[in-house]
Amino acid sequence: MAQQGKKGLVREISLFQATSINMSQMVGIGPFITIPLILSTMGGPQAIFGWIVGAIFAIADGLVWSELGAAMPGEGGSYIYLREGFQYRTGKLMPFLFVWSTLIATPMIMSTGMIGMTNYLAYFWPEMTPMDKKLIAVAITVITVALLYRRVNSVAKIIVVLWSGMIVTVLLMIIAGATHFNPHLAFAFPHDAFDPNKFLAGLGGGMLIAIYDYMGYYNSCYLGDEIKNPGRTIPLSVILSIAAVAVIYIAMNLGIIGAVPWQEAMKSANVATLLIQTVWGKTGATIITLLILWTGFASVYVGLLGASRIPYHAAIDGLFFRSFSKVHYRYQFPHISLFVMGSVTAICCFFDLSQIINTLMAVSIVVQFMGQIVALTVLRKRQPHLKRPFKQWLYPIPSIIAFIGWAYVFYSSGMQAIEWAIGWTVLGIVAFLIWAKVEKQWPFGPKQITENYLHHEDPEPNESVMGLRSKTSSSH
Repeated sequence: MAQQGKKGLVREISLFQATSINMSQMVGIGPFITIPLILSTMGGPQAIFGWIVGAIFAIADGLVWSELGAAMPGEGGSYIYLREGFQYRTGKLMPFLFVWSTLIATPMIMSTGMIGMTNYLAYFWPEMTPMDKKLIAVAITVITVALLYRRVNSVAKIIVVLWSGMIVTVLLMIIAGATHFNPHLAFAFPHDAFDPNKFLAGLGGGMLIAIYDYMGYYNSCYLGDEIKNPGRTIPLSVILSIAAVAVIYIAMNLGIIGAVPWQEAMKSANVATLLIQTVWGKTGATIITLLILWTGFASVYVGLLGASRIPYHAAIDGLFFRSFSKVHYRYQFPHISLFVMGSVTAICCFFDLSQIINTLMAVSIVVQFMGQIVALTVLRKRQPHLKRPFKQWLYPIPSIIAFIGWAYVFYSSGMQAIEWAIGWTVLGIVAFLIWAKVEKQWPFGPKQITENYLHHEDPEPNESVMGLRSKTSSSH
């Protein structure tokens, strides 16, 4: 019998499925277009160190997600962590700003995946016009939403199928590279490859690219109310997905530069097709392009799945439009939230989003990623008796590494993006103040402190949603 979650949601996602969800989000179109970028940025085969440093950073940040997700398993992930950690000082400001940025940033990011798939489709349809690409991207969005419009156990099964296709894709890439591996090509370092100044500068840029490709290791945290035994499953799914994807990326990178000169690989717009065509000819290139499309679809599929749970949880809290809190009467998933997020994604397919995405990602970094690192520290002090099935290893070292890393990424996003991010945040604060005034919330009303996850002992605390002890106080 299925385990029941909050608000009618069902705990049916297993560890294998949760890990598949994370990995499918991580390995999308990204690595197939960024391997040339990281080779160019770092100036040669030393790009491998970019993937390694990126993995270390992802593990450090993943340990933040793991502790928070295991202790507070609920739909919305960061929304919950920011709400619980910052309620003591700023009421609901931080979760409001998170929803404010995510509702636009996430569909924009998803739309780039849709557009990226149309670029690969151009391999079969070279005459495709820019408008054709936009319309096809919208069609892919509609198909994605239609396939997500079902009970979560069915969605999880579809994700496993998509994940299997992704694994086949990367295995073919790795096998192709391994069977034609030439160490003289793979390790043909330029003479100044390890010059300290040049190497460190390149490593910083390479790490930024690698972080982009590792993004998604936390996707299972957004589905906390639908995951079996979340106290164990969420941390394992985060850590296993980062480790597995790190191996995949390093193997793919070595395989490519071991079969194709890195000077040629870094100039290729479609390095995966270049590798397979070099090794197995045009038929192989056709097959790998189809599989890359499969992999790209898996990424946007799980991305919209997780994103649709964020406004849902905010609506339950009364921090967003109430209609978003509705769960489908039959399939038990937040269908209004999914439909709206899908619609915004479809609209975004018609725009040039690069600068806007950089801006909104900058907002997300400060509010979400850096904010929840602070939230973890606050919760350790404010709620020492919170049941934590998983505790961050070597705390607070991973938190410090992750915070510094995100600060560097924010700084590296560029002054224009930072300025727009500040402007967008100011607008979000104004919107929050209007909402707070209408709803008589802090700072225009009493500060409600509700420690939702500070519950009594339970013999099976992670097998179902517990009866929660709510501690509420009012202060000004």
